[in-house]
Amino acid sequence: MTDAFFSTRRGEAVDPHASARSVVLARNGAACTSQPLASQVAVAVLRGGGNAFDAAVAAAAVLGVVEPYNTGIGGDCFALCWSAREGRVVALNGSGRAPAAASAASLRDRGHAAMPAQGIETVTVPGAVGAWAALLDRFGARGFADALAPAIEIAEQGFAVTEVIAREWDLVSRFGFLRNDAARRCFTPGGDAPRLGEIVRFRDLARSMRTLAREGPRAFYEGEVAGRLLAALESEGGAFTPADFAAADPTWVDPIGIDYRGYRLCEVPPNTQGITALIALGILEHFEVAGCGAGSAEATHLLVEAVKLAFADRNEHVAELDRMRMRPEELLDPRQLRGLADRIDRGRALRDVVARAPAGSDTVYLSTADREGNLVSFINSLYGPFGSGLVAGDTGIVLQNRGRGFSLAPGHPNELAGGRRPFHTLCPAMLLRDGRPRVAFGVMGGDVQAQAHVQVVSNLVDHGLNVQEALDAPRFHYLGGAKLALEDGHAPDTVRDLGALGHERADSVEALARGGFGGGQAIALHPETGVLWAGSDRRKDGCAIGY
Repeated sequence: MTDAFFSTRRGEAVDPHASARSVVLARNGAACTSQPLASQVAVAVLRGGGNAFDAAVAAAAVLGVVEPYNTGIGGDCFALCWSAREGRVVALNGSGRAPAAASAASLRDRGHAAMPAQGIETVTVPGAVGAWAALLDRFGARGFADALAPAIEIAEQGFAVTEVIAREWDLVSRFGFLRNDAARRCFTPGGDAPRLGEIVRFRDLARSMRTLAREGPRAFYEGEVAGRLLAALESEGGAFTPADFAAADPTWVDPIGIDYRGYRLCEVPPNTQGITALIALGILEHFEVAGCGAGSAEATHLLVEAVKLAFADRNEHVAELDRMRMRPEELLDPRQLRGLADRIDRGRALRDVVARAPAGSDTVYLSTADREGNLVSFINSLYGPFGSGLVAGDTGIVLQNRGRGFSLAPGHPNELAGGRRPFHTLCPAMLLRDGRPRVAFGVMGGDVQAQAHVQVVSNLVDHGLNVQEALDAPRFHYLGGAKLALEDGHAPDTVRDLGALGHERADSVEALARGGFGGGQAIALHPETGVLWAGSDRRKDGCAIGY
């Protein structure tokens, strides 16, 4: 049976769910990213003999140049991969670890009640470079140096800053996220962020990437680049040792998933928050969402309440797997989910659920697909704007602040400890049917990610929107307690009726400070024709390109 979301609402006389963009169709390959240069590079890789895995890494490297406040080689990444050769989904955890000397007790003794937002205490060993290499070693058709080459060229020759990136770069720079002189020298060399259309070059970063291309990815952890990173970290008061970097270990893991109305949503297992989307969908399985109507107050209320309960479980339990008090299979047990569903009142918003909602972040997400049938769902990030706010000396490398994801609460499973991986917001996704891939997708934006996964899946499965329509539909952003931000585009009746149900509408400024409404990419594979249906979120500068 053909999936309902291989369709379009464009051309309908009146349809609030029709997108202003057509879905992109392709037979041989496709790439969707948040910046056109990255999408172009990915498709050039595909056309030049590379596969979806080569294209994903090349695009991620380019995004680290053109969206430097969101991502880079100083960050982490995760991937969900459909391998046509192996005939299955595999997951890659490319998150780094705290230095061995780190401890929650030492920060509590210094007066911290929670992890700092930025600074040296938040830096963890960057995992992206090692994960890129692992992905290419297992599945790539081309080498690591080839994957870096387009990003190096763009960093050296320069690029024109695009609209959304110019606005966000200016905003985060003015809010003081650049914390050391090296960072300010790199990203506001004249005192201000670059303007729309301005040409920007990153020669220090290009030099670092050339070293990695020449010496190989291990140079980031044990070679020349590692030495420069460690020297910079020491100058900032960090407790990192060569052993901390040498121990970097991208990890292949089995994805976790849940069935939803004949489909299966796959996510990377903890330490990521992907399980949050699975819990919410497991709750929603007990309600007839499709009959409520897309974008209605009734449907939105059910999604919000499911997300709310899923966040509460996430905040209490999610950490590295070996530290969790409840395993993923316990959190996804049908009886557990049934109990959560029973808590939902269709006539009133829950107000007694404690679901923390930290300040927001953004990232980059991309999807790629090739003619062999491989699909890659890939996410790469520094976490907060410009990560820790620190650039490592003259390397041009921004160091992430993923350590902010740790807890300082004594005894919490996610409590900061040396050598541990923190709780991660990053979560690429993949939707399967009958054991075969249908959609590789993701939505960037901190806490927005998992709740947007729920909304995109519901748009696809419950309401039959295609990938472009599912991404472009107005979103909600649950902020904690009863607070709910609603994106422009929701019908006035929906907004009014949600208020009557007890949802407290937050203003757009608060939503923006916590990640806004995200921005996604998606590629769907038609099961009968093999045609790729690709979509790129209207909220970003990027595009979907196929050939």
